[in-house]
Amino acid sequence: MKKIIAIILAAVLALSLLTSCQNTDNGGINVCLSSEPDTLDPALNSAVDGATLVSHLFSGLAKWSQDENGNLIIVADAAKELVSPVENADGTVTYTYTLRDGLKWSDGQDVKASDFVFAWNRAASFDLGADYGYMFDVVDGYNEVSESKESGEVDSDGEPIYVAANPDAKLNVVADDSAKTIAVTLYNAVAYWNELLAFPVYFPVREDIVTNESWATDPATYICNGAYTIDTWKHNSIITLKKNGNYVDADTVKMEYINFYLEDDANNMLANFKKGDWQLIDDVPTNEISTLKTEYPDEFVVAGQIGTYYVCWNINEEILPASKITEDLVANEKARQEIRNAISLLFDRNYIVEEIGQAGQVPASSFVAMGMTDSDGSEFYKNANKSAGNSYVGYYDVSADAMESNIKAALEVLDKYYTKGADGKYTDFPTMTYLYNTSEGHKAIGEYLAAALAQYGITMNLENQEWNTFLNTRKEGQYSIARNGWLADYNDPICFLDMWITNSGNNDVQYGKGATASLAMYNLDLTAYGYDIKVENGTWAETYDVLISKIKTETNNTNRMAMMHIAEDLLMETGCICPLYFYTDIYMIDDSVTGFFSNPLGYKYFMYCEIK
Repeated sequence: MKKIIAIILAAVLALSLLTSCQNTDNGGINVCLSSEPDTLDPALNSAVDGATLVSHLFSGLAKWSQDENGNLIIVADAAKELVSPVENADGTVTYTYTLRDGLKWSDGQDVKASDFVFAWNRAASFDLGADYGYMFDVVDGYNEVSESKESGEVDSDGEPIYVAANPDAKLNVVADDSAKTIAVTLYNAVAYWNELLAFPVYFPVREDIVTNESWATDPATYICNGAYTIDTWKHNSIITLKKNGNYVDADTVKMEYINFYLEDDANNMLANFKKGDWQLIDDVPTNEISTLKTEYPDEFVVAGQIGTYYVCWNINEEILPASKITEDLVANEKARQEIRNAISLLFDRNYIVEEIGQAGQVPASSFVAMGMTDSDGSEFYKNANKSAGNSYVGYYDVSADAMESNIKAALEVLDKYYTKGADGKYTDFPTMTYLYNTSEGHKAIGEYLAAALAQYGITMNLENQEWNTFLNTRKEGQYSIARNGWLADYNDPICFLDMWITNSGNNDVQYGKGATASLAMYNLDLTAYGYDIKVENGTWAETYDVLISKIKTETNNTNRMAMMHIAEDLLMETGCICPLYFYTDIYMIDDSVTGFFSNPLGYKYFMYCEIK
């Protein structure tokens, strides 16, 4: 009997192994980007893996594509063409788009111009609270749509609860369903407008579908208008996308289905790639990188990417010893700023990129990533902190030769605030916890950072969370110090800067929130750029938020870029952002795959792939 049971179990195991990966012989591809996505609602998604999926499921007015030479371009998608704006008498500009014929939702209903108008107002609304809602701040009417006020009630922490100040306000976007036109008015011309149209938050959704709050979690209720539909979704296991027969360009889609395996274990990813089960993986174990470069020279890819890997502090986290906390709240925060900036000097970025990253990453001394262009044609990051007159680029010297002097400068600051024991280590620096999401690379960096601090008596414990839990923990400010990274949303430095306004859903640092919200300690002077704005000792909302709003409406590009450097100066002065390196995109793709491409935002496209 035991022998018979053993035979049966062996057969079941063999069958499970055979069926554990979907067959790719009939026009499919197996890929793994990350674990379970936080959301596939295009208005609520704020992660690169989710954006890749959403870009296969929806069709916006514009999309990323390639020209005949393989160069990345933005082209019309649901729109017949990407039009030029018409300037209005009041200085605003209006774009009028005409939808293509034959546009259908995946359930066969017609896509209407009013679907776009509804989706944009929903995404921009205060009530939805979308992380990327602020990306509509170039559209006329956004200020009224997004404005909030205190409700008169407080939450469990005693903080005021806010509600929409103008619940009936709408963006200045007008649909004519009979003519299939969408007229959108912007406060002023925006150089990156076409790139915004290709961004997921601008994709359409249908009102009758999204009234079901769980619509984006179930294939049965997930109605979309893109190249694919969700065929099956086994949560925390696999999402299978199937070619959408109602898609207007279905005849150009070559891959019949895409299996997105949900996994964050880089070792398991690599094992499946080596076995030939998965054709693309978006992560590899850091200790395997050197070997993979040699053994898989054509399949191990290091691609260019506009982004920054950094550490962020919760600005409301107390790091002063009790003996140094005074009744002067501004003085306390200035001390924390000095401490956070000193801690940044203790990290050896060259060690991180050479021994851990190993993929051509560049040590970062500023937050805005390399690859962004300044007004004079030079790279924006090379002009960061230029007014300081330093001999190096950026906010601190990241050259290998500077580590000794950086450490010396850091310890001189820390000595002012903390007590040393007989062994020369600090004894009263509060214990911190470093939050990171599951990844061998993130873990290795966290372990290095903790070790770098430990030698001076600073204890930083590590806490790992799976991806979507991690995103929400960080967003809610329930952490002390955390791993972070930001990839450009479009090719303009503002996409690294506008995320830090008070009400931004991507403001993980919690600038202008909580205990520091009312601190009047920031300065802003825009008189040199023609504005009657000079604020001394203002709050974050009175300075940084105002600065970003003026940048968004500034039409003189030289002034606009100069103002963005002021914004980065304000950010870096807080010490809450500690850049480690500028990204490269590491992935492995089987050499049998053709037609694949990715963009500098990290999105990967499989609809035109074929497997030889």
